[in-house]
Amino acid sequence: MPQQPDTAVHEARIAGVAVDTRHWIGGRRVASADTFPDVSPIDGGTLARIARGGPAEAEAAVAAAKAAFPGWAATPWAERARILHAIADGVEKRLEELAIVETTDNGALLRSHRRGVMPRVARNFRFFADWLLTLGHEDFATHTGGSAAPGHTNHVSWDPAGPCVLITPWNAPLMLATWKVAPALAAGNTVVLKPAEWSPLTASLLADIAAEAGLPPGVLNIVQGHGAEIGDDLTSHPDVRRISFTGSVATARRIAASAAPNLTPLSLELGGKSPLLVFADADLELAVDLAVEQFDNAGQVCLAATRLLVEESIADEFTERFVAKAARLRQGDPREEATDIGPTIHPRQIERIDGFVRRAVAAGARVVFGGGSHARLGGLYYRPTLLTDVAQDSEVVQEEVFGPVLTLQTFVDEAEAIHLANDTRFGLAATVATGDHRRAERVTAQLVAGTVWVNCFFVRDLRAPFGGSRLSGVGREGGTWSFDFYCDLKNRVLAPKGFHDHG
Repeated sequence: MPQQPDTAVHEARIAGVAVDTRHWIGGRRVASADTFPDVSPIDGGTLARIARGGPAEAEAAVAAAKAAFPGWAATPWAERARILHAIADGVEKRLEELAIVETTDNGALLRSHRRGVMPRVARNFRFFADWLLTLGHEDFATHTGGSAAPGHTNHVSWDPAGPCVLITPWNAPLMLATWKVAPALAAGNTVVLKPAEWSPLTASLLADIAAEAGLPPGVLNIVQGHGAEIGDDLTSHPDVRRISFTGSVATARRIAASAAPNLTPLSLELGGKSPLLVFADADLELAVDLAVEQFDNAGQVCLAATRLLVEESIADEFTERFVAKAARLRQGDPREEATDIGPTIHPRQIERIDGFVRRAVAAGARVVFGGGSHARLGGLYYRPTLLTDVAQDSEVVQEEVFGPVLTLQTFVDEAEAIHLANDTRFGLAATVATGDHRRAERVTAQLVAGTVWVNCFFVRDLRAPFGGSRLSGVGREGGTWSFDFYCDLKNRVLAPKGFHDHG
C-alpha cells in the first residue's frame, strides 16, 4: 500500500466545500509521492494539487477491490439496493456542494448541475438499485429435436463478475462515473474508478458519500492520475474482470490492447459525429432550437449533433433563424444564472478546436457565425461557431471536434440525407426533425446510430440501451444491458431425475 504522510494537508476548498485530494483505497485516504495541478477553466486558477497515482496505487486499488469482492458479492440484493439508495440520499443532501465543485472544476453550467446533472447522479443509484430487485428471467423447458425434454428446466442467473475498472471522462464527470459505478455495485462487483485528471474533484466527494452510506471498505476505490501513468496498470491487471471506458477512440484502442492478454470484457462508449437531419416539412422553429441546443456544455458532449444536414429548399431560412438565435446566447462565467455557454475545459482542448476551424477555413469553409475565442473573455471561452461550404470528406465533417463547432450541409432528398448522415466512421447518435411520421419511421430505420431522437434531443430513459456503432463504441449499457455486461450470466439446467430428498 502506498505510504500516507501523517502531517501533510491534502485538501481543496471550493466555495467553502472541502474536497480531499488523495486517493480512496480500501476505505481510507492514501497519498502519493507526487501530485498534479487541477486548474479551473473558469479563470485558469489552480484549485488544488491532486495525488498522482502510478503502478503502486493501481496495484493497491485492485487488491482492495479483490479482497472486498467475496463479501460484497454475497451481500443480499435487498441490502445492496438499500446502500445504493443511501448513496443517492447522500448525493441529494450534498447536491449544491457537488454542483458548485463540479462547475468550478470543469466549467459546465451551475444551473445545469443543480437542475439536471446532479439529480441524475442520484437517479443513477436509485434506478439500478430498483432494477436489481426486478432482475430475473422466467425458467423455461429445454427443447430438443423440436420437442421439450421432459422435465428439464433452465434457470438463468446474473452472477457478479469481480473487480471492475471504470475510466470516465471530464465533460460530465460525476454523472458519467455513476452511470458505470451504480450498475457495477448493484450487480455485486467491486470497483476501481479512475476519473479524468482534468476534473477529479467530485469523484473524491463520491467516496465520502459512499462511506457515509455504509458501503464496505474496498467496494469502491478511486485512484487519480494521468492515464498514461496508471491506465495500463489497471486495464492489464489479471484480477480485473470488467473494464468500462468512456472517451476517445485512440485511448480505447490502447485499453483494448492492454486488456487483450487477459480477454477482459470491455464496454466502450467513444466518440461521435452525429447528424441533425432537418427536412422541409419540419417545424422550423423546433429544428432551429434543436440545432442551437448542440452548443450545450460548450459543445463538449459526445452525443452532440454537430453536423447539420438541412433540406436545400429551406437552408437559407434555417440558417438565418439559426444565426439570430445563436447570437442571443450569453457566454461567460458558468456560475452565473444567465450564462448559456461556459468555457472549454483546458488550453489543449482550445488548441484542438481552433485548429479544426483554421484548417477548415484554409480548405475553403466559410465561417457563418462565431469562430475564435471570445473577444472580451478570451482564453478558454471559444465562441459558438457555424461553418458552411464544407466537403463531405473534409476533416471537420469526418472527425470529432468536441467543442462548440457545427457544420451545415444541404441535401435534396431523403436518400441523400441518409447517405450524408451515415457517411462517417461513427455511429453514436442522430437527430431527425420532420413533420411526417412515416418519414421518421423510414429514415430512423436506415440511420447507423445507437440512439436516434425525432423532434427532440438528449431525452434519456435509463431502461434503454445506450452505446454506439462503428467507432462510437462496443456494447450497450442501461437497464438489463448493464447487468448483462457487469455480470457473468449463468444457465443452470436441472434434470427431473437423480435427486434424493432428505426430509
